[in-house]
Amino acid sequence: MSGNDREAAVRRILEQAPRPLPPEIHAEAVRRGGRMLRRRTLARRVMWLLLLAAAVAFTVWALTARPWVEPPSDTTPPLTGW
Repeated sequence: MSGNDREAAVRRILEQAPRPLPPEIHAEAVRRGGRMLRRRTLARRVMWLLLLAAAVAFTVWALTARPWVEPPSDTTPPLTGW
């Protein structure tokens, strides 16, 4: 099928009158859409909760471990008894 044939076939399809849809499709689409929105909202809330928990855990770890402080040197002997 060449490009002109495809274009002509697409134009014929687009020029046809749209077929009527069954009335129950609208109710089904609304039901599924509502369910998808609820799932997305729940997933978004769970992700924010996990992010908050990770931030709190990191803050607690940083405050207890204090990784920015240089550890004391264990290789130099103590200077006592001069």
